[in-house]
Amino acid sequence: MIRVLIERHIAETLEAAYEERSRKILQQAVSAPGFISGETLVDAHDPNHRLTLANWRSEADWDRWFNSDERRELMLEVQPMMDQDERVTVLHQS
Repeated sequence: MIRVLIERHIAETLEAAYEERSRKILQQAVSAPGFISGETLVDAHDPNHRLTLANWRSEADWDRWFNSDERRELMLEVQPMMDQDERVTVLHQS
């Protein structure tokens, strides 16, 4: 199993629109092969900083979802709402 940390910073006043669209991404990820679970967190000191921590069966499963046309299309709706590039970190247990 791997964990994937996705960090996004939302532009001011676009939080509600972002929440709606980011839920669509998570709903689609849940049905992707290899997805185990995920949770989204809000930075306690910066409410526009969002973190998603997802558990995937393997890095190959994550890569397949990350590079899928489906995710790419969904991200086209979310990217204009972010004021920084998305940061993705793949984590393995040591």
